Amino acid sequence: MSPALPRPLDRRVVITALGIGQILAWGTSFYFPAVFAEPIVKETGWSLGTVVAGTSLGLLVAGLISPQVGRIIDKRGGRPVLLASSIFYAAGLAGIGAAPALPVYLAAWALIGLGMGTGLYDAVFAALGRMYGSEARTPITNLTLFGGFASTVCWPLSAFMIEHAGWRAACFVYAGLHLFLVLPLQMAVVRAAPRTGAASASEQHDAKQASPIHNETLIFALLAAVLSIAAGIGSIVVVHLLIFLQARGLDFAVAVSLGTLFGPSQVGARVIERLFGSHYHPVWTMIASCALMAVGLLMLYGAVPALLIVILLYGAGYGISWIGRGTLPLALFGPIRFPRLMGKLAFPSLIIQALAPSAGALLIESRGVDTTIGVLTLLALINVALISALWWLCRKPSIDG
Repeated sequence: MSPALPRPLDRRVVITALGIGQILAWGTSFYFPAVFAEPIVKETGWSLGTVVAGTSLGLLVAGLISPQVGRIIDKRGGRPVLLASSIFYAAGLAGIGAAPALPVYLAAWALIGLGMGTGLYDAVFAALGRMYGSEARTPITNLTLFGGFASTVCWPLSAFMIEHAGWRAACFVYAGLHLFLVLPLQMAVVRAAPRTGAASASEQHDAKQASPIHNETLIFALLAAVLSIAAGIGSIVVVHLLIFLQARGLDFAVAVSLGTLFGPSQVGARVIERLFGSHYHPVWTMIASCALMAVGLLMLYGAVPALLIVILLYGAGYGISWIGRGTLPLALFGPIRFPRLMGKLAFPSLIIQALAPSAGALLIESRGVDTTIGVLTLLALINVALISALWWLCRKPSIDG
């Protein structure tokens, strides 16, 4: 008689635990420089460019390891990867907090990059695909709702800790949270994948349901291009948003106030997608994302005075792009290959995210803000064309309807 399988955990418990991890993961990596950069520069004397470059280094490392991460999740499930992520984050943040010199600081960012590659959306989406198969769309969408609050939670928390204890102590506190909060949560909700060679009943069902698609190589290339361009545009806009708003006539205080709506607009759009997304194919989520980002940038380039609408439209498009990033590959290629494909898709996307902010800064310095916004608008329009071509190649009754 075979041993009884453990009872599956409530998905709400799983997503809540992983969501807490996402808030801290994004807040202590991608959103880290917004609050930490200035006090680090002030104390150490390192240049702002080199301090911020730590994040780019982390994203570069994350991109380089992403294909291997996808293969590991495919073979062993998400548990070893997500647990390793917490350890990498803790070690990297402790290294930043203790860094006596710039090389140590950058080496610590390389560790955080390992944490990013094993613990941000791409890896967790792949883990959810491994856990829930073709039913992973809703868990993926719900997880992004948590991730959307990373800046909302971590920016004020970081500012409070820096003001009262200093930036080094704040890094140690975050390291402790990864080690003693996130790690136990992920250990509790992400169980080891079955080691038997036989496929589970759900995997067998997913394999039977999966059907080959025509032009698969071209479809994959188009999807990788769409996701990478969206991520690159998003990375530049997030870093340089205040500069763009000030160039449209806002003073710094008003630009900051308006910029705070960027996060809520992302979350609001994700809530709408969560409520209605099950009624249509995920390709429409990505089409809406590309269109909204393009319209927002067109309005910004045209110096339309309604900057509030610009923020809301662009933020909504960028917010749901992360849902499409997880759900569209799952729908197109099926859950069996999903973990490996997520790793391959993350590779160019994360590398472009790493390089884009510096490229944007160089473009602003050499050609000015208007030209930079114009280039971003052109790229956004190209992305609309690419996602339209992807829809045309993949169109089926379930997509057209």
